[in-house]
Amino acid sequence: MSFLELLLIAIGLSMDAFSVSICKGLTTKKFSWRMALVCGLWFGGFQALMPTIGYFLGAQFQEMIEAYDHWIAFGLLFLIGANMIREAVWGKKEEGENSGALDFKTMFLLAIATSIDALAVGVSFACIQVKLWSSVVVIGLTTFVFSVLGVKIGNVFGSKYEKSAGIIGGIILILIGLKILLEHLGIISF
Repeated sequence: MSFLELLLIAIGLSMDAFSVSICKGLTTKKFSWRMALVCGLWFGGFQALMPTIGYFLGAQFQEMIEAYDHWIAFGLLFLIGANMIREAVWGKKEEGENSGALDFKTMFLLAIATSIDALAVGVSFACIQVKLWSSVVVIGLTTFVFSVLGVKIGNVFGSKYEKSAGIIGGIILILIGLKILLEHLGIISF
């Protein structure tokens, strides 16, 4: 596999994390490098970890992973998105709060939800004899960069549209989950 092919795979895998990072940025009043770096580390780390796990699990579990990955991603993104909407509509926010959500539980669930497809990519890497370590470094770094940029982009728009940012962010997460589900069910194709 050429570097360009690997980079294109890395960019494709990072798009869900990029979208979620934009949502994170939408809900912050002031841009924070800490938030951007935390998002980048969580998402980039999991995007590197999941293909590694997939590589070592190998093809014997491919059917089992593919049978449920889209349902898990949809469920996690739906729950997190619905919670964002609920907090935006009915939640009590304190002044200066970053709408949270850098807590371990939230970031862990988001990182898993956005990287499940990378697990299947890791299984395919095992089948085509890809250099694992260089591949996961490229995937992890690419996702890290896209996630940091996503937080900044989301913050620029979120500070302009603060009132509806939480609702929009929640809807985006739900739509990403729905897209993942419909793609895997073969209903839509992008």
